[in-house]
Amino acid sequence: MARALKRPGRRAKVAITPENKCSFCAAKCCTYVTQHLDAPRSMADFDVLLWQVAHRGVHVYKDEDGWFLLFEAPCTHLSPDGRCGIYAERPRICRDHSNDYCEYDAPAEAGFELYFDSYEALLSYCRRRFRTWDRRLRQA
Repeated sequence: MARALKRPGRRAKVAITPENKCSFCAAKCCTYVTQHLDAPRSMADFDVLLWQVAHRGVHVYKDEDGWFLLFEAPCTHLSPDGRCGIYAERPRICRDHSNDYCEYDAPAEAGFELYFDSYEALLSYCRRRFRTWDRRLRQA
């Protein structure tokens, strides 16, 4: 009977499934929070977004589901090894999260129609979207 020999320094390939996928991941889904927004339409709406994205760790994106604020904020229960420190008592939203297709498979950013990771990036977009953007603050 033949046996597969393992070469030194090489790992055996393991099939990644939803049941074991999290053990290969850096817990990306536990490092941010998103909040759905009403679609910004006016210069005033975009002024608010500029104020929000000016804060460290705050980003804005638009995807097929609409506009969102993204807050980079790792869960306080995330262990250094990337595992949940309160797994048995984790909130319902964590229990309901599916990893069938998640950030391990493809980065969420791949589905963004628009993404603003800085004040400058959003300001540039506002200037292209609104011809009179820079005039809005001038006093008459």
